Amino acid sequence: ISVGTLTVLFTDLRDSTRLYRQIGDATAFGRVMNHFDVLKKFIAERDGAIVKTIGDAVMAVFRSPGNALLAMIDAQDALANPPDGAMPLQLKAGMNTGPCIAVTLNDRLDYFGSTVNLAARLEGLSSGNDVIISQAVFEDASVDDLLSSGEYSTSQFEAKLKGFDEEQAELWRVSRIKTN
Repeated sequence: ISVGTLTVLFTDLRDSTRLYRQIGDATAFGRVMNHFDVLKKFIAERDGAIVKTIGDAVMAVFRSPGNALLAMIDAQDALANPPDGAMPLQLKAGMNTGPCIAVTLNDRLDYFGSTVNLAARLEGLSSGNDVIISQAVFEDASVDDLLSSGEYSTSQFEAKLKGFDEEQAELWRVSRIKTN
């Protein structure tokens, strides 16, 4: 068991159940597998690692919050604009940064703790066109540099999160400003 500071990311495909019904199980499964390839590419390019997948959801970790945010915004853009003319996909994403407990279970590294639990809650607040980030991510210098570039739209909001009922979480909705 070890403890370290990481940025934890959770993603989930928006409306995937409807996707299976609309285009059929085999075709939808192929699109879901393709979306994992897109995520692997952008996460690896930004020095992140996929911890596990659950259905069409992904848990990943990064050393840098800025890299995590860039990876997700790039992945969302790629999935929303598929090169093959396929149906666009929307990827919900949430991330938090802080101390995590790392444990090897069944020969795989996994992460636990409040940082992980909060990140998991944030993904559910995403529309699929944005990344929900915690105050800790927002305050990171690498994220501040990114957001001050003028390429991103941010809006602050507060939410009560399951299991974190005693406080209002200060959160940020981040998306790339679309240019035509």
